[in-house]
Amino acid sequence: MPISSLAALPIRRLTLRDLTACADLSQDRGWPREEHKWGLLLTAGHGYGIDAPEGGLVAACVVMEYGPGQRVDLSAIGMVLVAERHSRQGVGRRLMRHVVAAMDGTPLTLHATPLGRPLYEELGFKTVGRAEMLMGRFRPDESEPSVPTRAATAEDLPSILRLDAEVFGVDRTPVLVRLPAFADQVRVAEEDGRIIGYAAAWPSMRTHVIGPLIARDTETAKALVESLAAGTDRPLRTDVDARHEELLVWAKARGLAPVMSNAVMMLGAPGVPGDWTRRFAPLTVAAG
Repeated sequence: MPISSLAALPIRRLTLRDLTACADLSQDRGWPREEHKWGLLLTAGHGYGIDAPEGGLVAACVVMEYGPGQRVDLSAIGMVLVAERHSRQGVGRRLMRHVVAAMDGTPLTLHATPLGRPLYEELGFKTVGRAEMLMGRFRPDESEPSVPTRAATAEDLPSILRLDAEVFGVDRTPVLVRLPAFADQVRVAEEDGRIIGYAAAWPSMRTHVIGPLIARDTETAKALVESLAAGTDRPLRTDVDARHEELLVWAKARGLAPVMSNAVMMLGAPGVPGDWTRRFAPLTVAAG
């Protein structure tokens, strides 16, 4: 299709009815289909897409909006995909410009692959950090975890929401209230009856993805990862903030190998809000 024709195609909001088309687009670009994740993102966030005249999607992305009530303090952009047959024709640039304009000055964050980073830099995004993706069969540590953990219950949700807002820097209630149904496991770490960390493991194809991972310190993060690993026979995947060097060294020693590194980028703010020292891994790089 000529570039002039692509530029004429309208950008529209996506819904759950577009779930299969979104998964098809992921597969077209060599990504896992991850219909489960697409379902969460399209329900808790906003999807944007361009329909192809021949069927399916030319391009798509999702935006997660965070903040109290109706106020949006931060938006996370993810799953920015352009069909292979329409790549390198300016479609991704057009879609991203539309989304940035729609956010109307709200600070934006995203995780950029090396391939996508030049486009985001062109749009004004600045690199503020790095996340390292790890994946593999987890080998348990023979020593006992120094921090006790347990399965989360419905009664823990208010405490989890308060801790997450404190650490993440903005309120993520709309996505986190869906976490118990989305994840196969949600666990908390406690001290003197107070929750000092929580983490989840959710299914993605043949793996379990660990995220979010919020913890008081590295030992607490390790204990949460150990407890989640004990509850699955699948390989694990997670995206760890590269500043958490101790956790990265430990995870690699336990069998999780580096897969790729993504740049954490921001537009409209000097950095990602919150306390990075307690924020070890995102829910997913598409949602922050």
